[in-house]
Amino acid sequence: MLVATAELRDPHFAGSVVLLLDCDDEGALGVVLTQPTPARVGDVLPEWRGPLAAAAVHRGGPVGTDGALGVGRLADASAAPPGWRPCFDDVGLVDLDAPVELVSDALADLRVFAGYSGWGAEQLRGEIEEGSWYVVPSRTGDPFRPDVQHLRRDVLRRQPGELAWVSTRPADPHQN
Repeated sequence: MLVATAELRDPHFAGSVVLLLDCDDEGALGVVLTQPTPARVGDVLPEWRGPLAAAAVHRGGPVGTDGALGVGRLADASAAPPGWRPCFDDVGLVDLDAPVELVSDALADLRVFAGYSGWGAEQLRGEIEEGSWYVVPSRTGDPFRPDVQHLRRDVLRRQPGELAWVSTRPADPHQN
């Protein structure tokens, strides 16, 4: 995961936590975990109404905001649904165009994102080197927390050493 440092001023990412879903020599792709919207999954994707009807759609990033991306966790790691693309552990990308009845029972959790975050080759590495991001391990439950208001603080707090201390700093230390 990427956790924004206080130096990151881009309004799309300030104070955010980003789950990286893919990273290679071509670039990186992820979703912002800390930006729920007022939109509801049932309103945006009527075929997914069921138990997700009242779930918030999250702003995944500034790229492709007219599309939806599903991130899910398998209920049973040996029974992936059609269109499943594993990312790490039992978390992966869900094909939201697949028939709901074939996918929903296979998932323990699902979060829907409008748009995603993307970086070109070497762009993310440069942002990390300039001090815009902390790179930390994720936990399987991080993308699916019901309340994401304190996710950044909680993720930093569980890190070893100085990063745990950073969790107590205000979002904008210049106003301290």
